[in-house]
Parts: sequence; structure tokens; C-alpha cells
Amino acid sequence: MIAPTLETQRLRLKSVALDQFEEQQAFMADPRVMAFIGGGNPRTRQESWMKFCQSAGMWTLLGYGYWAFTDRATGALVGLGGLGQFERGIDQLIGFPEAGWAFAADEWGKGFATEAMEAVLRWADVHLDAREIRCIIDPENVASLSVARKLGFVAIDQVEDELGVSIVHSRKAK
Repeated sequence: MIAPTLETQRLRLKSVALDQFEEQQAFMADPRVMAFIGGGNPRTRQESWMKFCQSAGMWTLLGYGYWAFTDRATGALVGLGGLGQFERGIDQLIGFPEAGWAFAADEWGKGFATEAMEAVLRWADVHLDAREIRCIIDPENVASLSVARKLGFVAIDQVEDELGVSIVHSRKAK
């Protein structure tokens, strides 16, 4: 299975494609983008490649995964996100699709995260048999905490692992 194409007012959510790898790798190597993701370290080219492949592979294994978020007007990759299962060893995530999103720093503050993830969650409410979706967010990531609230996520716990402290959020299926 590949990701279905979804459209919003300004974005096209589509399957990750090989021709997007360089754009993805560039923004995942940006320390600003990675400040609150994966321990705060910019990704190497190899780490970006593995995450890129993971984005596509989850669709085949799980029936959900990550989308490439592209600008409808220009076709440029502005971000990535969707639903995953990352086997983080965090008990509060076991058995639930995990929402996540990341955007190129030049795209911050435009409302793209909320717009894209609203489309993802609408799709999930129709196509997944999941009673709720969860996400984890660094407590200092004010922007993503705001996006999560707008999407209907509520904080349910705080966890700490090798990557640091995260707040676990939950959103009931509609």
C-alpha cells in the first residue's frame, strides 16, 4: 500500500518519492528543525535515508505511515508527517498509531502543521480502526504543543527515555 494523496487548501499530502530525498535530507540536517526531534541532533545523510525509507515502508506493513507535505502551488517539499509505529519502548504508545510532523524551518509559522495534520487525522478517523491516536512532544516545543492542542490532543502523561523528557498526548477517534 502507498499513501493516498490528500489535499488541503495549500498542501498536497502524497507518498514520499525518491526525488524528494535531497529536500528532506536538507531540512533534517538543519539544527533548528531537529532541536526537539530525536534527541536534538541534526540527522546525517544515512539517518535521513533510513527515516525516508521508514516513511514509505510503514504503509506496506501497517496500512498507515508518513506523507510528504508539498506546497500545492510550487510542488516544493515543506514537511513530513503522519502516523507511525516507532517501537520506542514507551508503554503509553504501545497499541496506538503515533502522530508526528516536521517542517522545514523556512515554513514555520504559516499554519502548515495544523493544516496537514488535520487532513491526516480526518483520514485516520475514516480509514483506521484505532480508538485513539497518540503523540509525544518535548515540553519545550511550544509550537508543536500548540499544534497538538488545535488538533484535539490532550496531555495524558510525561515520560523520560534516552532522548529526554516528552509529554504523551492522546486524541480520541471521531
